[in-house]
Amino acid sequence: MSELDKKLMQTPDLNKERLEKLKSLFPDLFTVEGKLNPDELKKIVDPGLVKETERFEFKWFGKSEAKRNAFTPSKATLIYDEERGVNPEYVNSNMIIESENLLALKCLLSAYRERVKCIYIDPPYNIGNDFIYNDKWDESKEDYWENIGITNNGIKLDTNLETDGRFHSNWLNMMYPRLLLARQLLSEDGIICISIDNNEEHHLRKLCDEVFGKDNFLGYIARSTGQTTGQDSGGLGSSFDFIIAYGKYPEVDIGGLPLTPKDLKRFDNEDERGKYAYDQLRKTGSGDRRIDRPNMYYPTKDPDGNEVYPIAPEGYEGRWRVEEKKYYKLVEEDYILWNKTKRKGEEVWWPYVKYYAEGRTKRPSPLWTDLDGNKKASRDLKKLFDDEKIFDYPKPVSLIKRLISIIPNAKKDDIVLDFFAGSGTTGEAVIKLNNEDGWSRSFILIQIPETVDDTTSVGKNALRLGYKKISDITIERNKRVIQKIEKEEAEKQPSLLDSDKKPFKTGFKVYKLAKSNFPRVDFAPDPAKTEEENLALLNKYIDEKEAMFLSMVDEKNIFDEVLLKNGFMLNYLKFKVDDFSKNNVFQIKDDFKECLICMDMNLSKETLKELEQFKDKIFICLERALDTTMKWNLKHLLGDKLIAF
Repeated sequence: MSELDKKLMQTPDLNKERLEKLKSLFPDLFTVEGKLNPDELKKIVDPGLVKETERFEFKWFGKSEAKRNAFTPSKATLIYDEERGVNPEYVNSNMIIESENLLALKCLLSAYRERVKCIYIDPPYNIGNDFIYNDKWDESKEDYWENIGITNNGIKLDTNLETDGRFHSNWLNMMYPRLLLARQLLSEDGIICISIDNNEEHHLRKLCDEVFGKDNFLGYIARSTGQTTGQDSGGLGSSFDFIIAYGKYPEVDIGGLPLTPKDLKRFDNEDERGKYAYDQLRKTGSGDRRIDRPNMYYPTKDPDGNEVYPIAPEGYEGRWRVEEKKYYKLVEEDYILWNKTKRKGEEVWWPYVKYYAEGRTKRPSPLWTDLDGNKKASRDLKKLFDDEKIFDYPKPVSLIKRLISIIPNAKKDDIVLDFFAGSGTTGEAVIKLNNEDGWSRSFILIQIPETVDDTTSVGKNALRLGYKKISDITIERNKRVIQKIEKEEAEKQPSLLDSDKKPFKTGFKVYKLAKSNFPRVDFAPDPAKTEEENLALLNKYIDEKEAMFLSMVDEKNIFDEVLLKNGFMLNYLKFKVDDFSKNNVFQIKDDFKECLICMDMNLSKETLKELEQFKDKIFICLERALDTTMKWNLKHLLGDKLIAF
């Protein structure tokens, strides 16, 4: 990121990053003026592309602009809403962000890139005039902050009538940049699961093939909704909706589900290790696979010392399940079982492999008919809100819990993101899973401050109860879930005194999208001037506009913005460092990195000396706090670890 971009408090400019990376790898693709030559790039991919006018690709009106929207930086920030959170001392990394989701994802990018293990979203299904996302905001206009919800009235709705020629294009233009950013946030072994119906399912699959890669498609899940809709459609009714799953990279392997009582019935054998079942060592199925897998074709010795080959009863050459080296390891560890079986009218020994029940899981089926349906999900939410119906069509908690359960390489502190949070089902699923297994997963929910629809009975009911925006319901739902668990834990308290289990405690913080705390974001670089000239103008602008303003802003919000845009997660810990006598210097630490930070308007010479014992740490400060000599000395002491903005 350039010095000018850093000072303008922008989120990362991914377009510029990608271009700089390309230039460092392939400088021959650029002109002497440093501009990318598209024709030279095309020649590398396929020389024929230079003259080609028609080819197969997934296109729609507005696609190029939608992609640019994903990678252009934002000057927005997230501010802490202290009044609406729950149990801030037990938050872990849980947060609910009241925001338009594209900008919120950009705000999270520096700190959370490649750190989210699972993304689940239930985007709008594009079924009528309820389309509420519009990315054509102009950051230079004051009404931009009105439109994204920084008002008491929530956000304006953008209708999407099916008679509009851009009905599908509007939906794709909304989804495309958000999925591009979602991929940036996913960890290398992360997965994204997207609920969708049949209106846009085929478009979504092609879109995800482009964003995540066709080879990273993990499969469809067909979920029974528990009811059949479309009775008057003239065609087949609908009893399912679908979840499309993709990994970040091809190596991703979905986690297994626990065995059911029915599954456990086949483990009817037992030895000193526990209950086990067994299957043939020979790979079943007809066909000559000896040619395809020669390393799986070798002789084994039966208990009588005879050689046994993997030959199928039909006479086909087969193969064993494992190569020879692995086989002898299984023999050594007593995982091979020999039983007598009839083959061509006579009894012979035949090898089997033992499978133990303990710790075993099963690969998930793509057909999920055993979970709660939509009606049960609605009843549960209604019960949580004192038998008041305030939200239509929530997803079942059991669905999200199962999706989280199959996260690849699951770890106790995995982050789960939902940027179409709705009523907040994903948050409830994470909270309940943590309560059940003692893990410390965290959730990030993003919900646009969409005004509740006052034309429906459910909307009128929500408004009567004081929920003006959908995000109000998102927050209240998760607050009630935590309070319900706390009440249940309190009732168990006497019995917990006699056990090692501590009462379950959790919470979440609420953040809102807001304009940057730094007036410098209103500075507009002059395109006719060089970057050095614009930087000098910006420094002058900062000196004139910012000093007094910063002294009036909530210190917590300043710290949050500076640290978030410098790659620190919002769950950071902050401690005052007593080693500094003249300035207020704080140590910051999150799950991945740490630094020292000072937001004082002036930095003393004593602080420079005291920093010598911390020269291995990142130090963040205001550039206006440094004179030329101090800046030179700090740069000499800290090198790249100095971040002055």
